[in-house]
Amino acid sequence: MTKIDLNADLGEGYGPWSMGDDGAMMQIVTSANIACGGHAGDPATMAATLQMAKESGVSVGAHPGYADRLGFGRRVIPMTPDEIGLLCAAQIGALMGVAAQVGVTVAYVKPHGALANLAARDRSVADAIVQVVKRIDPAMAYLAISGTESEAAARDAGLRVFSEIFADRGYLASGQLVPRGQEGAMIHDPEEAAARLLQVLRTGLMPVIDGDPIPLAAHSICVHGDSAGAVTMARHIRARLAAEGVTLQNFVAGAG
Repeated sequence: MTKIDLNADLGEGYGPWSMGDDGAMMQIVTSANIACGGHAGDPATMAATLQMAKESGVSVGAHPGYADRLGFGRRVIPMTPDEIGLLCAAQIGALMGVAAQVGVTVAYVKPHGALANLAARDRSVADAIVQVVKRIDPAMAYLAISGTESEAAARDAGLRVFSEIFADRGYLASGQLVPRGQEGAMIHDPEEAAARLLQVLRTGLMPVIDGDPIPLAAHSICVHGDSAGAVTMARHIRARLAAEGVTLQNFVAGAG
């Protein structure tokens, strides 16, 4: 592969509270997953983040999650698939409304945190989110965790689906991410993360903590914008990819 997208979860503050260095990350990534009022974000934060993306030429996606700011959207809240669909519809619509004021198009959807992990393993939840996206705009792309129910649901629904791997997260043999708090869940060393990514791009195989490497498609790489050292991690990964002849290009424009 000679082209890959680099994305980050941004706009994850609200009110006077900020999370991460969005300005610096916008100069590194090619796609920005913007919080839209669930786990984080508010109208002013959305507008400011969208404006930064516009000025930086970065593709914009909606990043809906559980309405759980105290838990940062990383706790599962009991909801039916239909309730989850409406939750996502409201958040995607909110970001689209603010984006219209800034003059930016919301090009894709990527669920956040615990919601994304639930959809990755529960087809009914994945289908609910995917159908909401399709009804909002069937031309909208869907960024799904590679090798999961979300990826399959989006593909079966006829959406443009792009597969995502994580730079700074460990994997299980099931294709799921190692749960946060468990040993091996996070990769903190930028070179370790970059070397693993290059190996995956060369071989199509992702190392896991509990078995042999597993095959995963990769159109986009995520670096979490809220993690410590996120900017350093993202810069190092971008530089290492470039040094190996990999071009950074947002997937909506044709990466992968």
